[in-house]
Amino acid sequence: MMSKTETLQIEGKALAEAWARTMPMVLNSSEKVEVKPDEAEANAVRVHIIVAGHSMYSFDFKCTYVDSREVDVELVDVERDNVSVDERTGIIQTMVDDYVRHIHECAQRLHAVTSG
Repeated sequence: MMSKTETLQIEGKALAEAWARTMPMVLNSSEKVEVKPDEAEANAVRVHIIVAGHSMYSFDFKCTYVDSREVDVELVDVERDNVSVDERTGIIQTMVDDYVRHIHECAQRLHAVTSG
């Protein structure tokens, strides 16, 4: 939970737009990302990453702000060619770990925006 001194200073659409501008900077240039506000929580965004190449994987994450700098990242789904796959395999777990690091890096870069 955010303390009163560390409340998120940006919400919804503006937060998602800031993420959409920043995420491509922390991903490989061939990967695509879509960011949308979370419909239920103003302090969360949904991140959809489309992997480059022939793998046809896509990853969906929910990123909820714990405070103005740190996000809790939850893997929502992994798909290959639009079909959900088992995310417990080694290669997918490696990719998930990598994307979670990138998401945390994006949150750090956005601290000036989220802290007001």
